[in-house]
Amino acid sequence: MITLAAGLRLPTNGLDYAILAIYFVVVLGIGFAARRSVKTSLDFFLSGRSLPAWVTGLAFVAANLGATEILGMAATGAQYGVAVVHWYWIGAIPAMVFLGLVMMPFYYGSRVRSVPEFLLQRFDKSAHLLSSVLFAFAAILIAGVNLYALSIVVEALLGWPQWVAIVVAGLFVLAYITVGGLSSAIYNEVLQFFVILAALIPICVIGLKRVGGWDGLSASLEKSHGHSFLTAWDNTGIGEPNALGANWLTIILGLGFVLSFGYWTTNFAEVQRALSAKNLSAAQRTPLIAAYPKMFIAFLVMIPGLVAAVVVPQIGHDGSGLTYNDAIPLLMRDLLPNGVLGIAVTGLLAAFMAGMAANVSSFNTVFTSDIWAKYVRPGREDRYYLRFGRMVTAVGVLCSIGTAFLAATFNNIMGYLQTLFSFFNVPMFVVFIIGMFWKRASMKSGVWGLVAGTTAAMVNYFWIYKQGIIAIPTDQGANFVSAIVAFVVGAVVMVAVTLFTEPKPEAELAGLVYGTRSPGLEEPPAKGDDAWYRKPALLGWGAIILAALCYVPYSF
Repeated sequence: MITLAAGLRLPTNGLDYAILAIYFVVVLGIGFAARRSVKTSLDFFLSGRSLPAWVTGLAFVAANLGATEILGMAATGAQYGVAVVHWYWIGAIPAMVFLGLVMMPFYYGSRVRSVPEFLLQRFDKSAHLLSSVLFAFAAILIAGVNLYALSIVVEALLGWPQWVAIVVAGLFVLAYITVGGLSSAIYNEVLQFFVILAALIPICVIGLKRVGGWDGLSASLEKSHGHSFLTAWDNTGIGEPNALGANWLTIILGLGFVLSFGYWTTNFAEVQRALSAKNLSAAQRTPLIAAYPKMFIAFLVMIPGLVAAVVVPQIGHDGSGLTYNDAIPLLMRDLLPNGVLGIAVTGLLAAFMAGMAANVSSFNTVFTSDIWAKYVRPGREDRYYLRFGRMVTAVGVLCSIGTAFLAATFNNIMGYLQTLFSFFNVPMFVVFIIGMFWKRASMKSGVWGLVAGTTAAMVNYFWIYKQGIIAIPTDQGANFVSAIVAFVVGAVVMVAVTLFTEPKPEAELAGLVYGTRSPGLEEPPAKGDDAWYRKPALLGWGAIILAALCYVPYSF
């Protein structure tokens, strides 16, 4: 169960609640301000493709920076140490760069409104419908875990009943997305990004001061947890035991390639932010700009986890009543003065709302554009789909409330999310990557690749792992293996089906397969976008090099 320890109540006062109230007022204000720009369904679902790259870039990283990540990754730092950086420097940055440099020209150039719509153009209706249904289902599950985790945190820290927290947060997300559409969600995510930073930075600074700086922290952890706790790659040789339950191969292939690329390149909750950019150059730069803050957020979640392992040495131990998920809340309670505490609480709630809003806004787009408008009520006027999109937003929020309690069966927040990604994102990634780089991949291979990959991941997790047929030490290790299995099985099935079915006519693949071009892909840079410091290749390779350099101090 995702819980926090009893007795974690924060000593909040009127100043803290005033900061929280101001934030909620600003959130609604942004929603109503964005309403004036919503006149068509394109405005509602993709902000009219009009936003600058710096806005979409910050929204891109904020949409991922939910409180499930903040609590979950700080918990991972407290449990596994510096190894938590793998989820950022190898588990995010390369995939974000690949999305910007390689995949965004195809997404944006084909003028699709969603990721599943790309599969419709590349494969056929069966692949499109299945991917739409799978994505809509996954989006509701992920929005639900944000909402459920929010209620647990608010109940523990502020004393609000769970149902109150769920209703209040759900209504606020519903209000600003229904009123202002994606523009409202994106501009609120930009605000939430800075609020989250304002919450995490004081925890890191005051926490480090409490333990004697980085040197004091390192000395304490080496004494209590051993030197490997402070390195990223120690004991990750094949066959070597380690707390993470993974070796270098499963980290690189399972996390760094399959899970990471599957999430960042096909998850519409992220890609939607790039598709709302004003031109192709801005769309490409969206994930590349986001890669830089994402890289350094690793420190803002790692340090609190490491500090908690020192100042609360009993955290995570049997009988202590404290779980690793308590790392951030414990430090908030013990380190932050009132006022700063209010900012931290606001940042935590903002993070939950960002994660939920990103998934709800992507859900309403996919359900409306890819399911309702394509298969249930096609050919209606644009105003009809705008009204329906607002209505289905309410449905999405209500469904998120209903699915929130499914998360209660998992012990680790990030473990739950990684399990969902291996089930839904990885099979979609293998279909995308083969379809985008292999012209011969047939129309029918897409749907069978999705079915096979999803089934294989579920069989590996629920039967082979859960039933103990093959011993895998941890849930995280099992998720890495499930991702690899899903990718391999999906790829093999796609190749096999392709050999016995007809390919799509080559004339219909323009702009959809690597090596072909379409008018959208030949869009010249807008004035100013051709400046050297805005070139996607420079931004992308700069992020890769910087991420590799970040590993150096933690590799020995």
